[in-house]
Parts: sequence; C-alpha cells; structure tokens
Amino acid sequence: MVTFEVSHEFHSVPFHKTSADTIPFSGSDQVLELASVAPFGFDGRMATGCYDAVIVGGGPGGSTAATYLARAGKRVLVLEKEHFPRFHIGESLLPYNQRIFKEMGVLPELEAAGFAKKFGAQFHLGNASKALKLVFSNGCYTREAMAFQVERAKFDQILLQHARKSGAEVREGWTVTRFSRETDGVAVTARDEAGNTETFKGAFLIDASGRANLTGNQENLRVGHPRLKKLALFGHFEGVGLDSGPTATDIIIVRLPDKWFWLIPLSSTRTSVGCVMDQADFSKAGLTPAEMFRSCWQSSTELRSRLGMATALMPIQTTGDFSYHNRRLVGPRLLRVGDAAGFMDPIFSAGVYLAMDSGRLAAVAVGKSLKAGDDGRRRLARYERRVFAAMGLYWEMVEAFYTQPFMDIFMQPRPKFKVPDAIVALLAGELEGGWKLTWRRRLFFLFVKAQSRWPLVPRLWPGEGRVLNPKAAASPAVAK
Repeated sequence: MVTFEVSHEFHSVPFHKTSADTIPFSGSDQVLELASVAPFGFDGRMATGCYDAVIVGGGPGGSTAATYLARAGKRVLVLEKEHFPRFHIGESLLPYNQRIFKEMGVLPELEAAGFAKKFGAQFHLGNASKALKLVFSNGCYTREAMAFQVERAKFDQILLQHARKSGAEVREGWTVTRFSRETDGVAVTARDEAGNTETFKGAFLIDASGRANLTGNQENLRVGHPRLKKLALFGHFEGVGLDSGPTATDIIIVRLPDKWFWLIPLSSTRTSVGCVMDQADFSKAGLTPAEMFRSCWQSSTELRSRLGMATALMPIQTTGDFSYHNRRLVGPRLLRVGDAAGFMDPIFSAGVYLAMDSGRLAAVAVGKSLKAGDDGRRRLARYERRVFAAMGLYWEMVEAFYTQPFMDIFMQPRPKFKVPDAIVALLAGELEGGWKLTWRRRLFFLFVKAQSRWPLVPRLWPGEGRVLNPKAAASPAVAK
C-alpha cells in the first residue's frame, strides 16, 4: 500500500490526519470568506506587475483555484500550454463535484451544456456471471446523488472560461518551462507559441500542470507506483449496448482477469469506451492499439454483448496510465494540485474531483495567507495533510481493486453494519464523513483481508470458461 509522508521545511514526519485538517464545504460562506481578503496582502517590495497567484495549467484543478481566488478579488494569472477546447479523457465525474460547482457559481452553465446525468455505477465481471449496481441515492451516508458524464473538451473549456469571467487573467498557448523562488514570492519562465519567453512573478505558485508535473519533476519528487504501470486504450463509439431507464447513463466497469474496461455514456449517441491493462502485456502482444482493443473486448461475454454492434467515432488512442505521487505537495509559497500532486488508476473516477477539491483547498490556503501577509507555511502544511489524506482513501481502493479478495467482497456486498453504504459514500466523493465512515471502511478492508484466508463469500472469477465457485453466479447480482 502507498503511504504518504508530509514534510515541512524539508524534514519528513509521519502523517496523522486530525479533524482539524478538514476544511468542510460551506456553500457561499467559503467564497465570502475569501472575498473578505484584502487584495494582495504584501508590502509592495515585490516587482510591479506581480500577481497574487500564478497558476500553471488551466484544467479543472487550475480553473477551480483561479475562480475561487479571482472571485475573492485576487490578481490571478493562469498559464495554459494548449488552446481550449481540447480532447481529454476522464469523463465521468463524482456526485460531490456538484458542491464545488455550486460554490464556484458555474453550475448553471454546466446544466445548460446538457451533459448526461449519472445516478449510479455498475461493476460487471467479464464473463457476465455477476453484476453490482450501485445507486448513489440509496447510500445512507451519501449527501450528493447525481454526477455529470462530460465530454472534457466542452467541460474544461466551460471551467476555464468561467475562471476568466470571474476575473482571472488566462493566457493560452503559454508553456511554463521552469520555476524559481524569490525572496517574497515565486517566478515562472514561460514560452509562447512564437518562441518568445517571459518571466511572471507571484506571491504564490499553484502547480496544476497535470501529469506534466512541472515543479515535482524539477525538484525530483515523483514516486512511481511499483505495480500500477498501466496503459489505457480508448475511443468514442456509437451503438454501444446500454441499459434503458434511469440506469442508462450509469458508468459501467467490466472486470476481466488482468484488465478492466470503462463504458461512459456521454450522450444518447456517444459512449466513451476504454481498456486499462499492464503496459508490459500491450508491448508483448505486438499488436496495434486498435487490434489490441478489439482482441480484449472480444474475449469477454459481457463486452461482446455491449460492443458487438458498436461503431468507432474516432481512432483508438493510447496513453500511459502510470500511477505516481510526489513526495511533497507544497514548498515555500508553492502548492501542487490535481495530477501535479499525484495520479492514480482511474477505476473509481476520482481524478477530476480530487483535482477540483485540491484546487479549492489551495485557493483557501493562498487567500488566507494573503490576508495574513505571510508565506502561509502552516496553512500549506495543513493543505498538504488534507490532500494526502484524500488521495490515500482512493489509493487504498485502487490498489485493492486488482486483488481477488477485494473483488469477492466488493462484488458481493452484505448489509451488515452498513459497510456498503460507507463504500458507496466514498465512491460518490464523501471525504468528510468522520468516524462513522472511517470505522466502516476499516471493517470493509478487514473483511477483504479475511477473505484471502478464510472465504467469507464465494470466490469469483471474471474470465471465460471457468468459475472458481459455481454458487457465486447464483448470488444476488444487484445491490444498492
């Protein structure tokens, strides 16, 4: 299991989360708190033209941080290397994104965009012997019951434009090449598309550069996961076999013995389909991405029933899916958010939510530090603990997902002690449920550990032609 350490002044100490580290959602109060911050809380010793915050990257994490700070009256610069809209995967959001959308004031624009609404998630074995259908509203600890399925090109553009309309200065087509620290702030060197370079200075730097991991790579902080060296093959399709009725827009996860597929309905005619596998297996096969993708889905009864009549709307794409985290998420006047803090296997669709949540928390830390007129060291330390804690919850789930005992317990939930409700809440994005959720999550993983030695439920097999226990296929297939 991945463990995180939190470092302050470059001295590492073990991380222990306390309730004081949690910054709860508070609706408009959070925005009003930031709005009360006086513009640029420093004494003018910095160069003219300096920003309160420079943000590298205009994806969901960067746009979120920029919106919060700009709406609070801060002078914010966002440097984005691409021009939006641009294609991106990571199209299934979590219900708890809704709270951030409301705080940012962007929810009406997202609703008007007509994105598909997701009310649950489905997990299927590849041989079609077992299915688990989760409905967010059925979980007694889940406070948000609906999420969007989005085409990221449109979604990310809406967020970036909202940051611009909120008062942030956004420059697209600018590639940041390095950063440096100054006496009372930070500086970044950036290059435009014509090759011209310019230096921008700010009181704080928020690295939202995604998997480019600008500052983490510059400081050699990146730690790759020793086992999760994956590759994703993906594309958009029409004619995919989906459910009818309220579950028609559920995300569908299909578990094969050594890989998994996602099916994300984006509209009535377009579905995102992807396969995550070991990179070594792809390299060894010697097939093109399209050939490998077809070979994988044709090996599964469940996927043949859903993709047999589907038509590709784009060529099959590939992307490295290496899970990693940075050893530190903060430095002097520096905060890392989203994938620039760490990237994990997308099985539970937490990426955009963690990016936006960390962007929100980074903005709060920067805003309070500007108000205090200091470097925010203690606030940045609290930010780091909070983000590491959130990442740790999902890392534990991701690592366990690839094990047999987890699959057995997860796919065959029992209502005892409301343990399934706690897991559904986490999968919806609940990070602040307190002890009532924590002990239930710990009990869930205790069940998983016990399953590896003394089977508590029938053992499952996701592959074709073999079932570890024939009784498994007859157990209840649908749970809340």
